[in-house]
Amino acid sequence: MPNRLAHETSPYLLQHADNPVDWWPWSAEAFEEARRRDVPVLLSVGYSSCHWCHVMAHESFEDDTTAALVNEHFVAVKVDREERPDVDAVYMEAVQAATGQGGWPMTVFLTPDAAPFYFGTYFPPEPRHGMPSFPEVLEGVRGAWADRRDEVGEVAERIVKDLSGRSLAYGGEGVPGEEDLAQALLGLTREYDATRGGFGGAPKFPPSMALEFLLRHHARTGSEGALQMAADTGEAMARGGIYDQLGGGFARYAVDRAWVVPHFEKMLYDNALVCRVYAHLWKATGSDLARRVALETADFLVRELRTPEGGFASALDADSDDGTGKHVEGAFYVWTPEQLAAVLGEQDAALAAAHYGVTEGGTFEHGSSVLQLPPEAGPADADRIASIRARLLAAREERERPGRDDKVVAAWNGLAIAALAEVGALFDRPDLVDRATEAADLLVRVHMDESARLTRTSKDGRAGTNAGVLEDYADVAEGFLALAAVTGEGAWLEFAGFLLDIVLDRFTAEGGALYDTAHDAETLIRRPQDPTDNATPSGWTAAAGALLSYAAHTGSEAHRAAAEGALGVVKALGPRAPRFIGWGLAVAEALLDGPREIAVVGAPDDEAFQALRRTALRATAPGAVVAAGAPGGEEFPLLKDRPLVGGSPAAYVCRHFTCDAPVTDPEELRRKL
Repeated sequence: MPNRLAHETSPYLLQHADNPVDWWPWSAEAFEEARRRDVPVLLSVGYSSCHWCHVMAHESFEDDTTAALVNEHFVAVKVDREERPDVDAVYMEAVQAATGQGGWPMTVFLTPDAAPFYFGTYFPPEPRHGMPSFPEVLEGVRGAWADRRDEVGEVAERIVKDLSGRSLAYGGEGVPGEEDLAQALLGLTREYDATRGGFGGAPKFPPSMALEFLLRHHARTGSEGALQMAADTGEAMARGGIYDQLGGGFARYAVDRAWVVPHFEKMLYDNALVCRVYAHLWKATGSDLARRVALETADFLVRELRTPEGGFASALDADSDDGTGKHVEGAFYVWTPEQLAAVLGEQDAALAAAHYGVTEGGTFEHGSSVLQLPPEAGPADADRIASIRARLLAAREERERPGRDDKVVAAWNGLAIAALAEVGALFDRPDLVDRATEAADLLVRVHMDESARLTRTSKDGRAGTNAGVLEDYADVAEGFLALAAVTGEGAWLEFAGFLLDIVLDRFTAEGGALYDTAHDAETLIRRPQDPTDNATPSGWTAAAGALLSYAAHTGSEAHRAAAEGALGVVKALGPRAPRFIGWGLAVAEALLDGPREIAVVGAPDDEAFQALRRTALRATAPGAVVAAGAPGGEEFPLLKDRPLVGGSPAAYVCRHFTCDAPVTDPEELRRKL
């Protein structure tokens, strides 16, 4: 019989609804039950596209004997980390402090007061590689709870005290300046892999936010080294196995230094961020490769992640059926020479193998290869390669697809809206702007209440029950601001303002610091507060960026002051850990550059107006904001008192409270930007 997860909206929780473990969702009632029964809580945190979460579920949570042990001695609580990033963050901090590492699945044992006292991640069904088995862990915790309760209580109290006593020293006085950003660039240069692109060793993640910083730094200072690192990393990723050479889109990370073998799950947030950075790389270099990858990734987002309601699903699994009934990682994506021959015939299969790096021994498991574009393949007949690619893609469509997490996360949809709006505008693809607008409409309709408070997730057009966190407000505002610039519809600027007013009102702390949860959010053992950019921009740095852009649009001193206050953390962390504050550094570049405010006035159907607007949107100036519309239009504050020049459409560029003379020639505008 299904457990209490059967009525949840999270696809991850629904995957566990038929487990013999008597799961509860995170709720006050679960902890009440633990108090009533006088047993500890087993907290298990994961997400739907997490490979080892599936493994532990199959080995332990679907096992009747293990489930009986859990049900008798614990209250079991299952959390989707993507729905409750606040719960995940608080207990992950405890796991990392106690064990020196973290990851998912996360397994934590709590008192009925939610205080953690024993931690781990994946536990195998029998002892392995020095790890105890999960049943051994359960027995050990049960025994400690029964026989050494005082000791357990002391440990839990000490951990909670340690966590709640951690105040964030977020930096010195003032905003990051030239020297701080130069030091950050130096730090990135030291960690740069000059042979293979990217930063550090294996595993390698797409460093989208660091690349945004490098592109903006180049635009502001002319640093050729910054541009070279960004361009070479972009090319290495695009040619690697981390990029889906047939269908577009990027996997979560590469397990090796050379980007060859990915961890095959595809996340919405990665692809939104990477899509946007390739569009910006094209703006900086005019690279055909950057243009192709930006468009293919945008098309992947629309084709494979768009939901019937117009939003974007969270993720595609790494695993799928390999044709024998077994779920295997990468099965949907990899090829053997024999499989190529079956689809293409011998001659084209030989060309495909050389072009895509498919070898007899394989670059992945069991003789299969991940498709890539190895440099040694050399040039090939473009029409023939296009035909090969189309046939392979059609054949791949016949394979069983990886599972999809259909949950719509507000923050990640905000990132996707920004990417699709910009790519659509830059490359004359109005259909992509339409898809961005439809996703924004869904967020307003389903995720936003009448006071502009956000719900974090929805599924099938139905809002979930979890409150939005800081990254939701910040990333959705970022998406709306990008959409306003591209569509000329001031309503999106207004919606962004509603969200950012809530950030000012409910997420701020003393001295410019920000919290991840609102002042009136559910109280956890610690109020989460993490300024570092990891898989996505932190709520903190994303808010700084959106606040700065909104201030540039409106002249609001309160929003600019909040952005500057939030950037104190970049002054502290940028020179020391630039890889983990990349978006913060990118926002700091925008602040140093102004950011520039560009107002384009004219009749929307006038060719000259369109040319100026297109030029403005292609600006490489860091964080430049664009408002376009009729002179004196009510849609945007930047259009006020901006007349035509001699009856012709004109562009006005302002920065640091100073405005240049208006221009009517797109080439002259391009030089200014």
